Amino acid sequence: MNWMRVLLAGVVSGIVATIANFVMHGVIMAGAYTKHQAFAVEEQANPLHFLLIAVCAGIMVAILFAKTQSCWAPGIAGGATFGLFVGLAYFFMTFYYPLVIAGFPYHMGWCWAGIDLIQFVVYGAVIGALYKK
Repeated sequence: MNWMRVLLAGVVSGIVATIANFVMHGVIMAGAYTKHQAFAVEEQANPLHFLLIAVCAGIMVAILFAKTQSCWAPGIAGGATFGLFVGLAYFFMTFYYPLVIAGFPYHMGWCWAGIDLIQFVVYGAVIGALYKK
């Protein structure tokens, strides 16, 4: 495993996933968040924290991809397929939010699960494009 490529793929995928997350949550879902303010009353966090967590997640996903790369097709398609399977594993964990956050609408669980799934496909596609054996 080439650690420099893993780190590069993880960092770049984290940055790209942060941008995709901003577009999905900040632009596409903006109307839904203003409509359902009951669960969105938290104080706004520092955007750099989101970037840091996304980069750390990207590095972890890149390590997993590098360890299992022989199972996936080369390039973006193999990475996106990998990301889809990781995202599907994570998909149903998102339904935890409506159970524990007061006022969290059930349909928003579906929206967030879909966003998370897309985010993992983005992680995988970027990693597949950047990490070559």
